[in-house]
Amino acid sequence: MTFTKAQNKIQDPAKLYRLIDMVDSTQWVVMGADVKGDIYEGLLEKNAEDTKSGAGQYFTPRALIRAMVDCLRPEPGKSIADPACGTGGFFLAAYDFLIDPKNYQLDKAQKHFIKHDTFFGNEIVANTRRMCLMNMFLHNIGEIDGESLVSPNDALVAASDKSFDYVLANPPFGKKSSMSFTNTEGEQETDDLTYNRQDFWATTSNKQLNFVQHIRSMLKTTGKAAVVVPDNVLFEGGAGEVIRRKLLENTDLHTILRLPTGIFYAHGVKANILFFDNQPASPTPWTKAVWFYDYRTNVHHTLKKKPLRYDDLAEFITCYNPTNRQQRADTWHPETNPDGRWRKYSYEELVARDKTSLDVFWLKDKSLTDLDNLPEPDELAEEIIENLEAGLNSFRAVLAELGK
Repeated sequence: MTFTKAQNKIQDPAKLYRLIDMVDSTQWVVMGADVKGDIYEGLLEKNAEDTKSGAGQYFTPRALIRAMVDCLRPEPGKSIADPACGTGGFFLAAYDFLIDPKNYQLDKAQKHFIKHDTFFGNEIVANTRRMCLMNMFLHNIGEIDGESLVSPNDALVAASDKSFDYVLANPPFGKKSSMSFTNTEGEQETDDLTYNRQDFWATTSNKQLNFVQHIRSMLKTTGKAAVVVPDNVLFEGGAGEVIRRKLLENTDLHTILRLPTGIFYAHGVKANILFFDNQPASPTPWTKAVWFYDYRTNVHHTLKKKPLRYDDLAEFITCYNPTNRQQRADTWHPETNPDGRWRKYSYEELVARDKTSLDVFWLKDKSLTDLDNLPEPDELAEEIIENLEAGLNSFRAVLAELGK
């Protein structure tokens, strides 16, 4: 499975000879799994930085992944899934958390469970799936020739035949699911792809909304999820409003992290992280309040000069309070701390908003008034490009709707 559709694209004999010689001279057997895994992860990240390769769309910033895992705090003996696992970043961060002696002292049975029965994923892009499987193998997850832990099937086509304790995911960017076909004139056309799932709350061709529904359906009744979604999931009407209401009613949607632009390899992405806990059926809504952390307003990141670091999210993790989520306190106050980034909105306040919009902001954009402390010109230029790309993506979505 790890070598499915693998190809050698090195056409220079001298370079191929040099590569084989370097690989052969390295003592791989005595090298630890953590070292081999880190080398491979480094290569994947370097590849993602090469915008021409297009690999960045499958690579989530590792600082963000680590923060999400630290908030969920996965436990040994429990299953972890990612229905769009890319190169396996969430699996590796969860693995590192589980084997860290500061978190758990694992026995032999728990180590065996982590290696063989903890992680399950889907990745429909063959090359990316192959990189994911190799990445996992080099980190001592799974076997090189055993049953594959990553399915090549489209996760959205049907309900998962297994329920999971945790789902960590960053589904692919891009609003619509579509398929290509040949018409009667022999020309290629595309059409919106709608998944007919009886377990979904609403039928839509919006890929992101479908992933949110699918992820909820994957969870055990005690399961927990952290999923990256674009802004449109928070405010889109129609099916979007139905799904947001159902999510508030049927799960405990307790936390939303608003992310800044400039942290993803895909330009123009305005994203958020939804944290929610699945719950059994109930006549009353499970969500009592949603805590928002605004890490977008007045925050500037760029991929090269000011990339997102784990420490940048330290305040959010402290506010999230992973070890005792019930004990939280607002940092925002209208008089004493109007710049506080951590604020709670009640269920009643949110459902009263137009279309049950979760696109909530309260901080003032200081860049509009504080002209003496503007970012460096190159940072401003990158932010302008990000905003223009985001605007273009929105217009493309509107044009696609009008063209139906």
